[in-house]
Amino acid sequence: MRRRRTDQTGKFQMSKLRLGFVGAGVINQRLLPHFAVADTAAVVDVTGICDPIVDRAQREADQFATAYAYPSLDAMLDDDRIDAVTIGSPIGLHYQQCLAALNAGKHVHVNKTMCITTSEADSLIGAAERNNVRLVASPGEMLRPHNQQIKKMIDAGDLGTVAWAICGAAFGNYHTDEPERRASQSNDTVDPSWYFKKPGGGPLYDLTVYSLHGITGILGPVRRVASLSGTLLPHREVNGKPVTVEAHDNTVMLLDFGGNRFAIAYGAAAGNLRTRTDMEFDFSGRYFGTHGTISGLLLNGEPFDYPGREIARQAPDRGVHSNFGGNEWVLPHISESHRSLQELHVFEDIMQMVDWAREGHPSVATAEHARHVIEIIEKAYAAAETGITQTLTTTF
Repeated sequence: MRRRRTDQTGKFQMSKLRLGFVGAGVINQRLLPHFAVADTAAVVDVTGICDPIVDRAQREADQFATAYAYPSLDAMLDDDRIDAVTIGSPIGLHYQQCLAALNAGKHVHVNKTMCITTSEADSLIGAAERNNVRLVASPGEMLRPHNQQIKKMIDAGDLGTVAWAICGAAFGNYHTDEPERRASQSNDTVDPSWYFKKPGGGPLYDLTVYSLHGITGILGPVRRVASLSGTLLPHREVNGKPVTVEAHDNTVMLLDFGGNRFAIAYGAAAGNLRTRTDMEFDFSGRYFGTHGTISGLLLNGEPFDYPGREIARQAPDRGVHSNFGGNEWVLPHISESHRSLQELHVFEDIMQMVDWAREGHPSVATAEHARHVIEIIEKAYAAAETGITQTLTTTF
């Protein structure tokens, strides 16, 4: 990255981070408008966008005077005008792309899930250390004030002794119903079929990963995993075309946190856990103790306070959804100008990398936490295949 410069008072000023976007699909199309907002543009220059569909990359790059369209990741990484990248490609591509970027000396933010296996995660963490660059991995669930407050309440004994918890998410038709993925006259539809393929497909890597980051951030690392897993719906239809489902789409895990504290985590084909006030995915989960229960944003059936709750209540949803709507408004970098845009939590994770690279502020959205969640998923599939409970080796 470019050196700091001094202003007229002689104080150091950090130069802008020159950021490249890997992929011009749905996630990055939604994220790029955040980088045209004044507070972000003051610290970040969008310098590059790469995508196999070069016209798509060019169209996104045309929104920024500083941005170039690249036909490949290698071309982007060879350019000294790029300080850092955010990786928004299909999950099965994350490992190779992330490793290439780290070895090219670029800071990296990588969308969930960081990679597929624990050994891949070890390799990425090692590459970041060797090249002295920053690696931030989504999802940063412990950046959310309500999750921080849930952890504080549990640690303070507000539930007595925690006995068990439940969390998870289901595919449903979420990705096939997204407007960007429906057939269009321009034939520029962003194909969602990879969500059902290996490697990287299935609800565990795509959705349950949020719940696993949250529950482990709140209760701590998992010790052991048992699981049942399989493919419930072997055939799907995407834009009128049949898709064979390769990935498991229906998994239920039993997690052992030690001290005889257990949790159920699911990545299902259909059906989501909901609270009385939360009509969307309840990624935060439910926690049951000897003296009380936390369910979403409720403690024993009543809303609990957390930093930013009054701001969240100003949103159209009145702040009742634990992971959406107003409760994304209270993330650290979500100023009022960002509230009407999409993917606020992913934008926040990118800005965690930006702050770490520019100012040296480490993030709680660490690659070590991501590695632990990846091992949970990997060991859950192994437990289902072998019928043997698996012991985890990682922590964070």
